[in-house]
Amino acid sequence: MPKMATKLTFGNTIADWQERIDVSRMRAERAERARQVMRKYNIPVVLDATEKGIRYVCGLRADAAYDPQVRYVLFFADHDPVVFEHAGIFHQMPHEAPWIKNWRIARSWLGYTCGPDASEEEAKLFAADIYGEIKERGLAGEPLGIIGIDHLGVAALEALKLHCVPAKPMMMEAHSIKTKDEINCFKMVAAIVESAGYRIWEALKPGIRDTDLDIVIAKALSEAGADKVISPWKFSGPGTFERGLTNTGRLIQTGDLFYVALCGITFLGYKSCFYRTFITGRKPNDRENDWNKRVLERVNNVIDAIKPGGTTADAAKHLTPAKTWGYKDEAEVLTVEFGHGLALYSGYDQPIINRQWSLNHPQVFEPGMVMALECLEGEHRVGGVRLEDMFVITDQGAEIITHMPREEILVAPL
Repeated sequence: MPKMATKLTFGNTIADWQERIDVSRMRAERAERARQVMRKYNIPVVLDATEKGIRYVCGLRADAAYDPQVRYVLFFADHDPVVFEHAGIFHQMPHEAPWIKNWRIARSWLGYTCGPDASEEEAKLFAADIYGEIKERGLAGEPLGIIGIDHLGVAALEALKLHCVPAKPMMMEAHSIKTKDEINCFKMVAAIVESAGYRIWEALKPGIRDTDLDIVIAKALSEAGADKVISPWKFSGPGTFERGLTNTGRLIQTGDLFYVALCGITFLGYKSCFYRTFITGRKPNDRENDWNKRVLERVNNVIDAIKPGGTTADAAKHLTPAKTWGYKDEAEVLTVEFGHGLALYSGYDQPIINRQWSLNHPQVFEPGMVMALECLEGEHRVGGVRLEDMFVITDQGAEIITHMPREEILVAPL
């Protein structure tokens, strides 16, 4: 049986009388982790235009990231970063984020919307700015890691003889090991989604539509301190196995199985991945309880198999082969019988646990990784049970950080 992690002893507000999440420390430790990995691979500078990457190395929220490459950062292994900010907030940011010393205006062609000629011209200006910063630091002949830059931007950089190399795998390695404060952010978001889970449990009943729960979920998430409110995927009745269409406005009926993807909820950018299964208006029957028993045993066996120094192959062998349900290929259960790393913003990060990849291409478990594991059981177009837990890998093994009851199908209303 997996071990439950210790719970937080503090809330998500600021206090001077208790140590809580230290955001300055978290920013500094994340940046240093990135620099260590860059030095390991001999890549002294990374150009990153992704929401996740900018937040990780600079601590900047992506308020302006509504179009491609409107902001990006040059992050150095041995120099202060240079942030190229979007015009809309460029003049505000030095005051709002004083830990960043170097601000520049970003150059964007807005995904070619200005036309091919203007896009090409703007890309040359973009590349000239990047080249100038790199040359000033004596790195023009070194590899330049690239993340989130389109082919026109890369071509313009290469025209200036910059040696562009993919940097996402390297930076994913950096993101995979979490600091103390990052782990506490995940514990906080786990508590937030648990609060929403209980509100769903209270409100769910025959006669309402799945979309009627949106306001209930939004209120719960907002009150608990989530970064932003979203309308999560909701599955009911025949749509619970396999995963069917979401948020259809379907009327919930007596005996329907129901689950909500409380995934993508964030606290300080750190994202949840969490499922619990409910049944409406009656207790589960023997078949449904058997589905739940099989899912619970599978999740427990996989999590129990996770040890530092072990691999995803050790865990994946406890997952059910796709052929169990009559499928021909493991690709048919991708993201269903599935474990994955959690990080800033992204739904899936390293490492990955599944039978599709892990048995032949294992990845190593390390302390400080935060992951989620989800499994599904049921009958096609009849109904199914889904369970997903979040957990942290410690020196002793994996510890579950989602504390809502998981042993039984939850009868609703509560």
